[in-house]
Amino acid sequence: MTAKELVQDFYKSDALINSSIMKEYLHPDAIVEWNSSKGLIHLDYDGIIDLSEELGRAYVRSKIRISHIIAENDMISVRYSHFVKTIENPREEMLLAHFISIWQIKDNQLYKGYQMSQLS
Repeated sequence: MTAKELVQDFYKSDALINSSIMKEYLHPDAIVEWNSSKGLIHLDYDGIIDLSEELGRAYVRSKIRISHIIAENDMISVRYSHFVKTIENPREEMLLAHFISIWQIKDNQLYKGYQMSQLS
């Protein structure tokens, strides 16, 4: 599987709301630097897993719509919108935020991530 295919599979999966799936994609030394509306957030492997568990408690469905994806060797850049369905209203899909992420792949897993987000 190419690095680009790995990232596409990751965003097609339920990894963002299912920590068991997330663990399959993450390198043990994974880190994410995230410029969010709350400022700069640094997440290590455990922090990423915790975030996935938190999202899984809040949302019953998560869907990523990728608009752009560019690959160069082990670096993948992806622009996407993240849609969710809440536990309170599972019939309505709502836009959570827009993202742009850059992933470095190592050992066929997500190793280093840099992302920015804007709330909808």
